[in-house]
Amino acid sequence: MTAPTFGRRRFLEGAALGGAGLLVAIHLPTAARAAAPASLEPNAWLRVAPDGQVTITVSRSEMGQGSFTSMAVLVAEELEADWKAVKVVQADALPKYGRMGTGGSRSVREGWLPLRKAGAAARQMLVAAAAAEWKVAPDECWAEGGAVLHPPSGRKLGYGALAAAASKLEVPADPPLKAPEAFKLIGKRVPRLDVPAKTTGRAAFGCDVRLPKLRFAAVARPPVVGGAVAGFDRKKALKVPGVEAVVEVPSGVAVVARDTWAALRGREALGATFTPGPNGALDQAALARLLAEAPVAPTPSRSEGDLAAAMAGSVARLEAVYELPLLAHATMEPMNCTAQVRGRTVEIWAPTQGQSMAVAALERVMGFKPEQITLHTTLLGGGFGRRAMTDFVLEAVAVSRATGGGPVQVFWTREDDMRHDYYRPPGRNELSAGLDAGRQLTGWRHLVRSPSIGKQLFGAAERNGTPDVVEGAIAFPYRAAAVRIEHALPEVGLHLGWWRSVYASQNAFPEECFLDELAAAAGVDPLQFRLDHLPAGHRLRGVLELAAAKAGWGTPAPAGRARGIACHACFGSFVAQVAEVSVERGQVKVHRVVCGVDCGAVVNPDSIEAQVEGGVVYGLSAALRGEITLKAGAVVQGNFDGYEPLRLTEMPAVEVHLVPSREAPGGIGEPGLPPIAPAVGNAIFALTGKRLRRLPFGKIG
Repeated sequence: MTAPTFGRRRFLEGAALGGAGLLVAIHLPTAARAAAPASLEPNAWLRVAPDGQVTITVSRSEMGQGSFTSMAVLVAEELEADWKAVKVVQADALPKYGRMGTGGSRSVREGWLPLRKAGAAARQMLVAAAAAEWKVAPDECWAEGGAVLHPPSGRKLGYGALAAAASKLEVPADPPLKAPEAFKLIGKRVPRLDVPAKTTGRAAFGCDVRLPKLRFAAVARPPVVGGAVAGFDRKKALKVPGVEAVVEVPSGVAVVARDTWAALRGREALGATFTPGPNGALDQAALARLLAEAPVAPTPSRSEGDLAAAMAGSVARLEAVYELPLLAHATMEPMNCTAQVRGRTVEIWAPTQGQSMAVAALERVMGFKPEQITLHTTLLGGGFGRRAMTDFVLEAVAVSRATGGGPVQVFWTREDDMRHDYYRPPGRNELSAGLDAGRQLTGWRHLVRSPSIGKQLFGAAERNGTPDVVEGAIAFPYRAAAVRIEHALPEVGLHLGWWRSVYASQNAFPEECFLDELAAAAGVDPLQFRLDHLPAGHRLRGVLELAAAKAGWGTPAPAGRARGIACHACFGSFVAQVAEVSVERGQVKVHRVVCGVDCGAVVNPDSIEAQVEGGVVYGLSAALRGEITLKAGAVVQGNFDGYEPLRLTEMPAVEVHLVPSREAPGGIGEPGLPPIAPAVGNAIFALTGKRLRRLPFGKIG
């Protein structure tokens, strides 16, 4: 595709898309803004132009989850905008937008009130401006479809005609919000604003950025974390046609060329060698020992009741160990970043979900002040937590600086991406529990052994007083006389990072599978066992009952298949899933997944369904065969032949059923993933009688 010419504050301009549309980071030059008629800009999120154009600025990254549309809907709903006149602008990393980052399923949760109030404030100002124009009381007027109406007189003024007058009014501090029954966009299946441009190929991702005199760089990096450059042949690389420079940067050796092919050939010609560093002996066996031998923290994360007494009074006791591997993110668009250093300033075009983290890292590591940094966010070809990291941004800036400050796009191959990821940590989960004569839980102990992402990145495992590794485990929802959640934090020589649903993706698997083990020991149906142990009114009850009813739980499964059930609450939402599986020649086939979802108030049902479906796909890929392995400290897998995602022919039918709710919105990008692995594992047990306690499931022997 042909991308536009980029200036400091104007880039990646998308065309209007049939009225409603998507614009990525458009900024009018200062002179043009000054010459333009007055617009209404009551806050950082909204601009109503004199021609009636409504532009909504979004500080969240769009990586396929629908943030642009959801954020715009929240503003446009309260504004009473004409949806066909709404356009979305991606915000640059500027202080006025606060801390910028997209993760933790926070976008709708954190934007629910502020963005609605932004729209409501503008609506109130427009109504007041119209009332003043007509010399009537504001409560005789109302806003609808991008205009203000005065029904008694039949008069009507569009927002564009009122923008200048409204801009002179005081911005309301706490404007009234619409009642849910008055919603016209929230809760409706609003077409996503980013889809047309992505469908036609006009959408511009990080790898699509093109600048005048742009050069491309491929970096040879040590294969082992902590390794260092031992040697390379600069002269041989420079002989490759198109190669213009070879420079050392903190991450390795960069080959800079006129095109990507020359950069890759030049990197190959380098013949770079590396010392392994302190982690050169790390392999699967060593990793397993580190997990198993890490000392248990002296203070439990959660301790209720007398566990020893509860277990002593049990008529049945069970113990189990569940294990989970390292996982890569494998985003469809590998890492990339374009940077241009001009003296003491730097301009960056990055598919990032961690803008504020990137700015902070540039200040801390490279000495730039925040006001010297211009960071444009492009569309992201998937994130899943990987693009919250700052390594690919720092690397591009380092290459540009080392080559004299010209614009350079550092691109990663799939192998670069997979072998230099910030991986989901491995985990070892040790569980024990007891049952009394009435088949009720007496005690529950869950020891989580996993490296801490927070400790590695920020120097502290605790967040709000709780170690990050027990997220998804500490909120054990079932009734028991005694509950103890413990943790051990092994150190491993690997880069670790957030992976979709973070530790909930790890801890839900052992918790929900072990609960099934207890149900089997008690001789109670797995659904009924869960309901028997969930407190009355717990929102997991509703999703369990919904998913079970829609899946036909309690009725015979199709011949050769069995069903498994699991649930989990995280990021403010509650999800239950029923998986229907078969096993043919040792291969697990998932035919159907039925999901019950309670995420509170719904902004766009289409986006919620898509996100849950995406969580199922991502989680199934990991559950069935996802695993990163190590040899001599280096990652073995390099591409999708060794780290194979779910194929189209393997995709189950996924049904998503929503619990109607007026609760505050919960997250949705991540909660759809944690229940799928245990649901499948429990179905395999129901079908074969084999309890699989290690992921990936692989071939069933």
